[in-house]
Amino acid sequence: MIRTAISKVRTATKLAPECRGFASAASSKGLLERLREGPVIGDGGQVFLMEKRGYLRAGPWTPEATCEFPEGVYNMHREFAHAGCDVHQVFSFYASEDKLKNRGNEAAAKHGVTKINEEGCRLARKAADEHGGIVAGGICQTPSYLSGASKEAVQEEFHKQCRAFKTGGADFLIAEYYEHITEMEWAIEAAKQYDMPVAAFMCINKHGDLHNTSAGECAKRMAGAGADLVGINCHFDPFVSLECMEEMKTALEGSGHMSNPDFHLAVQPLAYWTPECGTAEGKQGFIDLPEFPFALEPRVLTRWEIQRYARMAYDMGIRFIGGCCGFEPYHVRAMVEELEQERNGKVGASSLKHERWGGGLGMHTKPWVRARASKEYWSTINPASGRILSAPTSQVDAWGVTQGNEELKQQEVRKENVGRTAETLQHRAA
Repeated sequence: MIRTAISKVRTATKLAPECRGFASAASSKGLLERLREGPVIGDGGQVFLMEKRGYLRAGPWTPEATCEFPEGVYNMHREFAHAGCDVHQVFSFYASEDKLKNRGNEAAAKHGVTKINEEGCRLARKAADEHGGIVAGGICQTPSYLSGASKEAVQEEFHKQCRAFKTGGADFLIAEYYEHITEMEWAIEAAKQYDMPVAAFMCINKHGDLHNTSAGECAKRMAGAGADLVGINCHFDPFVSLECMEEMKTALEGSGHMSNPDFHLAVQPLAYWTPECGTAEGKQGFIDLPEFPFALEPRVLTRWEIQRYARMAYDMGIRFIGGCCGFEPYHVRAMVEELEQERNGKVGASSLKHERWGGGLGMHTKPWVRARASKEYWSTINPASGRILSAPTSQVDAWGVTQGNEELKQQEVRKENVGRTAETLQHRAA
């Protein structure tokens, strides 16, 4: 049985030579062409992954590692490619110029927005060309918008990044991680000027954005601004996110956008459970959890739960399926293997070392472990936390602070003042 499973994986891999690390004809296909053929799998949570590995600093969360640790960034892309992803997103999250110099961050002075993003493009393109993937450049919310800057000023922050993505040869653009529909519309408008498909992801739940625009209305406005893919990413777990996607899908069907064969739904949630944040009070998602960002590991979804998410998303009609913070390469592999049939047998090279539903455990020494080599066992597992008297959920920190609030205004402060600012916030929280 195990030999048969290995043979099946090898046969599937032969159908997709790019999965073995070789460029192929598939690499010349763009995003929309791939979506016509079947589901497209995104990569995983770059920012959290790289922080855990020591390549960036929590707090600013900016990707100057493209300049400082290029091999580390390249290896990250290779790991996701090995798992079978189609999309290599440039390591560009929070690399707008205003964020790179906000609140004592020295990345703008040391490297700058153009260099960080162009280096990110080079590294993502290298991995994508080796594995038959495509490259996405990403822009996200800005301190400028939160500070009340003008539309022109905010869009210029987007253009600085998009120009680097154009120079770096990105295949499409992603506008992601927006909490306000107005800034999202501005981002889409800017991105559409670069003659590439645009995917738009808000970080909201079914209760809408931080200014109480409904999820359905946000979806229609994203589509109306010109986005080719519409959905959500980050902030919430897959199942809270899919609740929001249902709201968006219903609204888009009513507006007629779903009749366009090249318009698609897209989703890239967290790999952390966030049931408390599915409420109207938990609109900022896992950021409101007291465990954010350094004690989230007990909330990590298993590979089996990620498979369930991928199946539910596909059955809902979502065709761009990926992950955000907390998604490691093995989570990407779980999505790829769950949708193997829908992707014409295409899997990543890492599947050569992985038997479906724990089949490899049939070679284990211990008989009780061998007994776990089945779908029946792993599809019904209810994992324990292992923590004595652990709390099932947390009380969310719902401060209600958003765009227009003095606390969020952009600040360029000297490094010695950063600690003083943190002390002030700690006093307020107490």
